[in-house]
Amino acid sequence: MTAVRAQVADSWVRSAAAGVEADRVEAPITLPADALRDHREAHPLAQIFPLLDDVLGRAARECDAIMAVSDAAGQLLWVCGTPAVLRRAESIGFVEGSNWDERLAGTNAPGMALALDQSVNIIGAEHFRRSVQRWSCAATPIHDPTTASLLGVLDITGGDQIVVPQTMAMVRAAARMAEAELARELLTRGTDQPQQSSSQLTAAVHALGRDEALLTVDDGRGHRRTVRLSRRHSEILLLLASAPRGLSGDELGVLLYEEDVTSSTLRAELNRLRSLLGDDLLASRPYRLAAEVTADWLAVEAHLAAGAVGAALRTYRGPLLPASTSPGVARLRGSVESQLRRALLASGEPDLMSTWTRSAWGTDDHEMWTAQLAALGTASPLRPLVVGQIARLDRELGA
Repeated sequence: MTAVRAQVADSWVRSAAAGVEADRVEAPITLPADALRDHREAHPLAQIFPLLDDVLGRAARECDAIMAVSDAAGQLLWVCGTPAVLRRAESIGFVEGSNWDERLAGTNAPGMALALDQSVNIIGAEHFRRSVQRWSCAATPIHDPTTASLLGVLDITGGDQIVVPQTMAMVRAAARMAEAELARELLTRGTDQPQQSSSQLTAAVHALGRDEALLTVDDGRGHRRTVRLSRRHSEILLLLASAPRGLSGDELGVLLYEEDVTSSTLRAELNRLRSLLGDDLLASRPYRLAAEVTADWLAVEAHLAAGAVGAALRTYRGPLLPASTSPGVARLRGSVESQLRRALLASGEPDLMSTWTRSAWGTDDHEMWTAQLAALGTASPLRPLVVGQIARLDRELGA
């Protein structure tokens, strides 16, 4: 392989940092047979697996490939194919109950699809482990239609015959069909329940790594809309989302503006935002969001509070509204970043630290590079890279 795609190279680095050995033959089993059945039956994808098998599993068997469905942890719940192909797949540990998270199994399509939350194809020698390099695979995530949370991954694995654009198109179409069926099941169950007198508004805010926030509002009656807010409206929304009890006009003004402004300026901005969002979402006296609010930076903090550092890092898409100079936003941005950095430094996990130092916001983090070096094994192939980066920063800092 003379050239490596950047996305694949990043995955190889994550795999090496996690201690995956390129010569390891099989993926580890993390769901033994006695636990697999119960876990599989309780999983949300169990109800739509027959559909996936009919739509994609049949096609996989016809072309001597394998269809696999994993959970959000990378554990293969179902592996379907002809007996001959399944026997060959056993030689690399591609079996039900095995775990293909790239930190355990090295670079592969299901693991990368989980890590990046997007469709991925891995062709032959792009796999990190040598035993898998005679296979190719295409995978795409499946999401909960209500919460958009990651449920698992749908994958096709086979030989050279699947290395065509149509394979990925087919996998994506099957995953979207599965999500539509999940939504239909939820809607059907909902109509069987007594109707509530009122519906709960929900608002989901995404502002990590973005200069302008995305807001998705669901009215609880099946109507959902997403709007991209201006920078000022993004700042207001973020401050209100972080203050569930609400803020007075004076409090919001202090947090929002670097300099003193008149109350009329703030009221005009809030009126423009209310006309965009609606009276039912933006309430006043005090100013607050009259909805059940979820937000990506709040999810990072929740993961950290639960000790799930890896999940927090995967959720962190970059600094919070990085272009904002609003005092309240700057304080929140610094708080989220410092909490995550402290957790990464304390984790002792070189693969997590590597994800940070390879990001645009962490590449000059001398302390993290140094901690990563201390956490790496003496034989790690990443040591020269890390030592070189520390030397670069020492030169730039005049150390």
